[in-house]
Amino acid sequence: MEVEVLENERIDDLQIKGLKIIQDRDGFCFGVDAVLLANFAEVKKGEKVVDLGTGTGIIPILIAGKTQASSIIGVEIQKKVADMAGRSVILNNLESRVKIVNNDLKKASEYLDKGGFDVVTTNPPYKNSGSGIVNPTDSKAISRHEIKCSLEDVISTSFFLLKDGGKFFMVHRPERIVDVLCIMRKYKLEPKKIRFVHPYHGKKPNLFLVEGLKYGKPFLNFMNPLYVYDENGNFSKEITDIYGRDFL
Repeated sequence: MEVEVLENERIDDLQIKGLKIIQDRDGFCFGVDAVLLANFAEVKKGEKVVDLGTGTGIIPILIAGKTQASSIIGVEIQKKVADMAGRSVILNNLESRVKIVNNDLKKASEYLDKGGFDVVTTNPPYKNSGSGIVNPTDSKAISRHEIKCSLEDVISTSFFLLKDGGKFFMVHRPERIVDVLCIMRKYKLEPKKIRFVHPYHGKKPNLFLVEGLKYGKPFLNFMNPLYVYDENGNFSKEITDIYGRDFL
């Protein structure tokens, strides 16, 4: 089936199992954080996954490529971006497993089942609503700032959607770690694993990945740090393996 690609869009080869994605040349494009989250998320055969704030659908598409999840739903509030994600799903012939929903995640109870998912993933806006003046209608600003939803909205919705014992996976910035962990515990998504992502050895982390377990018991496991670049400025072996042109 031929998929429409608009004048301001391009098709990027993800170099993973032949997957491709449509992106806006001038809009917000996915980064290494989305790829790392899709790799970090543990999804078993037959499980149901929902990705909150899916953007152009990069995480559902990667999870579909690397796992045997039975269904993956991506929720995106921006109509134009959700449409792009939907066309990427068709481009990859993933319609039987991946669905993009253009709606507000804060209203998830109106269109998604309570406790209906084994796994929730999310790469939410990193900056809170008070961090500088932004255009509330700009696509890039919506992707980066808590304009359409707050961190608490994302986590409380994740609790609603997850079955008991379901897993929550998020990527965020280290400066928000106290907010993330406190709100996760408030909504009974007990932090179980955390991994810091550093650009280089000797540099402070600029991302962290966290796993939560709905109604889990308190015990937080610190994983080995992940370094994006080696001493020569090339991708580290682990990053190369993750991008690995095979992903599994």
